Amino acid sequence: MKSTLEHRRAYQQRLLTALREELTAREIPAVLVVTADGRPGLDVTDSRCRPRRVFVHLPFCWFYWGDQQDERVTFLRLPAAVDRIEQAARDGWSEGEQGELSMDLGKIADVYRS
Repeated sequence: MKSTLEHRRAYQQRLLTALREELTAREIPAVLVVTADGRPGLDVTDSRCRPRRVFVHLPFCWFYWGDQQDERVTFLRLPAAVDRIEQAARDGWSEGEQGELSMDLGKIADVYRS
């Protein structure tokens, strides 16, 4: 029997595969990868030949490629998500290291408990 984590990662991989198919159809290079900690990701190359890794954040229904407000888009409307990621790749990823989007939901819950 598959664990919850395995089910989540399989769903993330299906979402990223659908995104990859759409991006490659638009001639945006994209390769499905798995990180060292087992997370599926999509390496997308921008117009300056710089890769950025796109991940899936399931609780908030996002594709994200950094930690800034303009570096995430909902995956619930795939055509709009593809448009946004394609535009970001054509414009070129932001300078510097890719930020990691992380949210400690436990800390958020603690705020509401106090």
